[in-house]
Amino acid sequence: MAAYDDRDGLIWMDGKMIDWRDANVHILTHALHYASSVFEGERAYNGKIFESRKHSERLHFSAGQLDFQIPYTVDEIEAAKQQVLTANGLTDAYVRAVAWRGAGEDMGVASARNPVHLAIASWEWGSYYGDAKFKGAKLDIAKWRRPSPETIPVHAKAAGLYMICTTSKHAAEAKGCSDALFMDYRGYVAEATGANIFFVKDGEVHTPDPDCFLNGLTRQTVIGMLKDRQIKVHERHIMPEELESFEQCWLTGTAAEVTPVGQIGDYNFEVGAMTREISDAYEKLVRS
Repeated sequence: MAAYDDRDGLIWMDGKMIDWRDANVHILTHALHYASSVFEGERAYNGKIFESRKHSERLHFSAGQLDFQIPYTVDEIEAAKQQVLTANGLTDAYVRAVAWRGAGEDMGVASARNPVHLAIASWEWGSYYGDAKFKGAKLDIAKWRRPSPETIPVHAKAAGLYMICTTSKHAAEAKGCSDALFMDYRGYVAEATGANIFFVKDGEVHTPDPDCFLNGLTRQTVIGMLKDRQIKVHERHIMPEELESFEQCWLTGTAAEVTPVGQIGDYNFEVGAMTREISDAYEKLVRS
């Protein structure tokens, strides 16, 4: 595929549709130096973005957590996303909205006088984990841990929070894995680099309490689906040694959708009936 800065298409940027290759920022953009950036990853199915408004609302929330305000309302962001899909002739696509502090009068840690920008791009993107979506992903265990809520705004979808995700995924891929599993600052099981995680034991589901990481919209959707099926869901702290006792495992995320996991470190899981059922049901839901 072509590099992401060299493609045909249009990107919505600060209220205007511009050519894909012209969607650039100055080298002294504050976000490039100090990570003052928030974003959303969304998927459109049959021309409709799943949980679109919730994503736009979370983008505003994340910006607030980083002490800046997006100069566009949720309604304006919703309209812009649809414009991007239409302008690029896309119906099944990934949508990326990103807001950031740009170049301005400030070029230090403080940046209150710098303008805030918003851009929205969209492109065709298949399965995030490739064929692992069908046969089960293999996960490494990351050396980094998810930080304490006292150290960083952990519930924002902020660019800076993904630094350890990038390094952990690189390390995992070097070992032949699809992704990596984080523990949190206390040693509990947390999440993958860009997806939440679920486990199955004796017909019940266990998933980490998102008290120090993002409570994903797909995670929330899947928990609702499980409860609708009268499947008991335990949202709780999970110790690493419990991995050995779980029978099935899957990841959830807008990019990941519902992806089964076959292995985490030395622990193996079956791609079982419940995993398949939830994956299939999610696929039907987002396309309904």
